[in-house]
Amino acid sequence: MDLDVSWRQVHALLGENGAGKSTLMNVVYGLLRPDAGEISFDGQRVEIRSPLDAIRLGIGMVHQHFMLIPPLTVAENIVLGHEIANRGVIDLAGASSRVHELSQRFGLDVNPRERIADLSVGTQQRVEILKALYRGARLLILDEPTAVLTPQEIDGLFAIVRALVAEGNAVIFITHKLAEVAQIADVITVMRRGQVVATTTPKESSSADLARMMVGRPVLLRVEKKPAEPGARSLAVEDLVVLDDRRHVAVDKVNLEVRAGEIVGIAGVEGNGQNELVEAIMGLRPMKGGRVLLEGHEIGRATTRSRLHRGLGLIPPDRHRMGVVLELSVADNLVLDDYDRPPFARWLVRQFSAIREYAERLIKTFDIRVQNPEQPVSSLSGGNQQKLVVARQLGTLPKVLIASQPTRGVDVGSIEFIHRQIVSERDRGLAVLLVSSELDEVLSLADRVAVIYRGHIVAVIDAKDADRERVGLLMAGAA
Repeated sequence: MDLDVSWRQVHALLGENGAGKSTLMNVVYGLLRPDAGEISFDGQRVEIRSPLDAIRLGIGMVHQHFMLIPPLTVAENIVLGHEIANRGVIDLAGASSRVHELSQRFGLDVNPRERIADLSVGTQQRVEILKALYRGARLLILDEPTAVLTPQEIDGLFAIVRALVAEGNAVIFITHKLAEVAQIADVITVMRRGQVVATTTPKESSSADLARMMVGRPVLLRVEKKPAEPGARSLAVEDLVVLDDRRHVAVDKVNLEVRAGEIVGIAGVEGNGQNELVEAIMGLRPMKGGRVLLEGHEIGRATTRSRLHRGLGLIPPDRHRMGVVLELSVADNLVLDDYDRPPFARWLVRQFSAIREYAERLIKTFDIRVQNPEQPVSSLSGGNQQKLVVARQLGTLPKVLIASQPTRGVDVGSIEFIHRQIVSERDRGLAVLLVSSELDEVLSLADRVAVIYRGHIVAVIDAKDADRERVGLLMAGAA
């Protein structure tokens, strides 16, 4: 493939998961060696053998999957390899001051002294962006940079990108989000299965055109579903109180219920108690007070494993930390919840043929792009890893599905497929609690919308009454 990027432009690289976008940029950044072809940078042919070569040239990359060291602080991660030394001793105070200055300059609110392990996913993404800017990148490659950002943070990132381009730099923006492309890109290159299928601009191609180029067929950009027919109450949360890691109240006396055959969406800016609520329902975080009931039975004291076996399913917000085991095979990851139960095990002996047969069926049903079920999950693209998590949870036929950021990092074709699967399962009687930082996703999927602000459910609105402006005001704390 050929790709030409000009200075003073935002060049969007658009394509499905597994289309080759990240692989191509990993070649440009020196993480992979090309088998053929050449790279020219700023008019000169160059050989990029490692990221060090790329950084020396002025190429920076913010990866979709974070390249951070959890036990170190923000400042230590950012200056790693470019430390400020004073008489042979690393000047951490000076580094923190420099990082704070950068953070303020680019509008990225980050505390240099906090440990990476203690930060939210969104804040970790901001650290990655700061790390690239600290190294003085002139060509900045952003690989799915908005996958974990709130709408407000995305607006801030776009402001940074425009400022960088205005100063004469170039930005390659890898994404699958059509709305972002129309908003930020000057030029768009569309990839499909490792090849360029089109180079265009936002003025020349509509969102529907771009989606068709990406997937190779027309794509529905809205969720088609019939009205819900709610049944009996499947999940109930009563006066739930949950503390965060700092022992502050994150969920404050929340009351919520989800009925069989309906989708209840939780809308809110990330960091308002959504994660703590999900973790408490799943038994991953202790409750300070209140009750959780599954089909009328109290499960507040049950283990997470017991809750899974009773019919709770979880699509976690961070697939790497909680969704997959990267070192294990695709097949093993697809049976993580039931690996020791029939038909996948008998008398503690694993039944490999049953596991493989089940994995092949889910791979085909959910269109997970793999060479074979035995390849490690670490070799899959981020979107295919997400589809694997969705496939595993829906494959267990749960009574209640908690879908937290179910389409994070997934392309438009896969989003359409996942949405269709969730709606189809709802129509069969599944109760779905949807948590998403994508307001459009909540408004298009949910039958009822619960707005969360600072740990409180401030409103529960029927989907037909939930217009974007009203919900947005409630998310911001407006009464």
